Amino acid sequence: MIDGNIWVECKPDVMRGKPCIKGTRITVESILEMLGSGMTYGEIISDFPSLDEARIRAALEYAASHLPKGDAA
Repeated sequence: MIDGNIWVECKPDVMRGKPCIKGTRITVESILEMLGSGMTYGEIISDFPSLDEARIRAALEYAASHLPKGDAA
């Protein structure tokens, strides 16, 4: 497991405080949308060379740990 806190930060002056990969303006939300649309890690990294597999996985871990926990429907 990767500690998402190593790679993800929220700064009020960057992307309106949305969680981003440190040192970039790439939001966790954007990474989730790219993966959800069917992009592979390789395609995302090709489009955004500042990302790597560890940072993409950190975004996933961050999202999973920060989504509200609820009962499955």
